[in-house]
Amino acid sequence: MSDESPSKSQRKRQMHELQDLGTELVDLNEQQLAAVDLPESLLDAVMEARRITKFEARRRQMQYIGKLMRSIDPAPIRERIDAYKAVSRSQTARLHLIERWRTRLLEDENALTELMNEYPALDATQIRQVIRNALREREAGQPPKSFRALFQLLNDVIDVRTADTGDD
Repeated sequence: MSDESPSKSQRKRQMHELQDLGTELVDLNEQQLAAVDLPESLLDAVMEARRITKFEARRRQMQYIGKLMRSIDPAPIRERIDAYKAVSRSQTARLHLIERWRTRLLEDENALTELMNEYPALDATQIRQVIRNALREREAGQPPKSFRALFQLLNDVIDVRTADTGDD
């Protein structure tokens, strides 16, 4: 046995990593999967895994995907999946920022001034009216129509750049 070959434990870890990467491939949506450059045999195996519902059959299919991935370079696939996750994190951060602003606007009277300073493109009259309506709806126990409208107004103005920096 030479010192250059990886140990059995290391080979197993690598196989499990490839299998986990294969699981992430199966979880991608159609557009994302189409954008990943996969060999036809691997793409077919991923599509088949999506159709399998039985636990044991799916487990075997995932092992097969891991086996197919041993013959290709997984780095470009990993990079593509990481890029998708980064976009998702950015969108999530933006939605959280909008949600924080909406909560602040409904609870703190000074929040509107701060919001207008940060986002001068907002129509102050319109947003005041929507805030008043949302507060009335909440007090009356009505459906949150204006609450949603406030979110939509903020969504139209707050851009991704702000979500990436974490400012609010």
